[in-house]
Amino acid sequence: MAKIKLQGVRLSFPSLFRKAVFQGEETKYEATLLLDKEKHADTIAEINEAIKKGIADNFKGAKIPADKICFKDGDTIDYDGYAGCMSIKAANNKRPMVIDRDKSPLTEDDNKIYAGCYVNAVIELWFQNNGFGKRVNANLLGVQFLKDGEPFGDNAGASADDFDAFGDDDEEFFV
Repeated sequence: MAKIKLQGVRLSFPSLFRKAVFQGEETKYEATLLLDKEKHADTIAEINEAIKKGIADNFKGAKIPADKICFKDGDTIDYDGYAGCMSIKAANNKRPMVIDRDKSPLTEDDNKIYAGCYVNAVIELWFQNNGFGKRVNANLLGVQFLKDGEPFGDNAGASADDFDAFGDDDEEFFV
């Protein structure tokens, strides 16, 4: 297994404090990490080399289809912020460490980790060869908040202006 530190990457689809839910079932703690193709060229090369070496060592160099590898070209994925990036989806059955810039633990209530923020992360590649076939996966070991970024998706939420004010005697509001 190859442990790799990713620095200054963008966070997408984070489920770091609770396991993700897929089709009504709890799955794993997970996140997708976006590496800018220019800024992170050295890290991208390191990941590609680790994948190539792992395939040679674990699968005797067999050809693994792209959809069975956790590292993907963001230009082929139709999500906000993925263009010009490589994406790597990492997951873990155990909750990964989530810390702030000063290494203090973060909780979900801190509201500091969100889709679109920048983080440092530690992942570990692993190579699956079982009844589900051959795959290249990544374990998510830890995430460190780095800085705010433009949130992905519509995270506007509600504001007080979305509601009408009324008093206790305004019965038309009670349905």
